[in-house]
Amino acid sequence: MPSENIQWFPGHMAKTRRMISDNLKNVDIVIEILDARIPYSSRNPEIKRLTEGKPTLLLLNKASLADPAQNKRWQGCYTEGNTTCLLTDCVTGEGMKSLAPAIREILADKLRRYEEKGMQGRRVRAMVLGIPNVGKSSLINRICGNKKTKVENRPGVTLDKQWVSTNIGVDLLDMPGILWPKFEEKRVGENLALTGAIRDGVLDIESLAVVLCKRLRRLYSCELATRYKLGDPESFAELTDYELFETIGRKRGFLISGGEINTERTAIMLLDEFRSAKIGRMTLDRYSKEELPDA
Repeated sequence: MPSENIQWFPGHMAKTRRMISDNLKNVDIVIEILDARIPYSSRNPEIKRLTEGKPTLLLLNKASLADPAQNKRWQGCYTEGNTTCLLTDCVTGEGMKSLAPAIREILADKLRRYEEKGMQGRRVRAMVLGIPNVGKSSLINRICGNKKTKVENRPGVTLDKQWVSTNIGVDLLDMPGILWPKFEEKRVGENLALTGAIRDGVLDIESLAVVLCKRLRRLYSCELATRYKLGDPESFAELTDYELFETIGRKRGFLISGGEINTERTAIMLLDEFRSAKIGRMTLDRYSKEELPDA
């Protein structure tokens, strides 16, 4: 189970932080990508600190997997000052056509100064940042229209910086995913694990699935009940989170000899169906100024 003190390759993260600081002066804008299902938990405070004062375009990526109402609330929350927030999805293409206009609008004054100096057509340079497995490489490939960067559905694939030219007048500097050295909030670590930002092999997958049951029964009990044929949510209100987890395994027929539940198979199924939105479009970070004072 992830905890608030889970460590994540501190040496590699220190190298990435240095890389960000060293290259920030070479770019016009930062494109920071968040996971729309966890807009608070996927925003690394280190990135915000390192890029302070730089024009920023925030992308709530994987928006088609997240709760539409929460998408709109978080988009409004994160659009302020020199930061603009867009909803995007590199699989469905949502928001892709808005990227170039948003970048030009954010940098309007700077681009006008370039034109006054006779530098019309100068390509904009953007640094792409985000936590592991948030969709940085997939997004870049979508913008380019062909495969430019290596993409896999697991964290930590991009290990070094790479410049990528696009057909929207922007050169992108793709950086490795960066997690912070430790999580001050247990919930943040859990959310990162639930969405796949932390490798499943590092964690107890069954304990993680029980955490998912705990979250979904509170936030999306009707969707959970419908997907796994649990009846009215009141019918499982008295069950413990683990008993609910076992009930879902039994409903799916994941049994082994002696009628016991195959808990590993149940856990894998639950996490896969949550991550692919088969249970429904869900957001684990609920927008609330009281809950998330720094959001």
